[in-house]
Amino acid sequence: MNDRLRNMNVSILSDNWYTLKKVDFEYLNNQNVWEKQSREAYDRGNGAVVLLYNPDKKSVILTRQFRMPTYLNKNPDGMMIEACAGLLDENDPKTAIIKEIEEETGYRITEVEKVFESYMSPGSVTEILYFFIATYSKEQKVSKGGGSEDETENIEVLEYDFQEALRLIKTGEIKDAKTIMLLQYAQINLGDLLK
Repeated sequence: MNDRLRNMNVSILSDNWYTLKKVDFEYLNNQNVWEKQSREAYDRGNGAVVLLYNPDKKSVILTRQFRMPTYLNKNPDGMMIEACAGLLDENDPKTAIIKEIEEETGYRITEVEKVFESYMSPGSVTEILYFFIATYSKEQKVSKGGGSEDETENIEVLEYDFQEALRLIKTGEIKDAKTIMLLQYAQINLGDLLK
């Protein structure tokens, strides 16, 4: 419990897609004075993300799909190149990401390694994202992937040379934070495998 926080009142502003909450509270500031504050928090649940890499081919699997919020914020076509990711949906992170990998990419992966976890936008979103890495091979490809039809996903599966994926960060073609974090993790920790 935070002893600098009191009189918290939470109300729901929207429960349409996920839940948008308004939180009114008092916070004991650095001058030791209680001040009234109000914040909004978007609760969409927690998620998991994975970087699939092949050390023999020096390649990674990424996805491309339309993201409306980016389109609303000056992304001309709204398309984003990303690592495979999804919500936990009541599963533990490992189970959720293994399911998501097959659904989105068509690869049946049984082993993943958790590398870290992160709040992605702690000023406005409650989500914790669990980050994984996993190796893949062509033998593990069991379907075309593309996402779940009942979730209106239209996902394109991409395979990039690892160095090319890093270059796409520099050119701005990859702008997704979770993907950049995993690619840079791989560069630091798996660099010798992927050169």
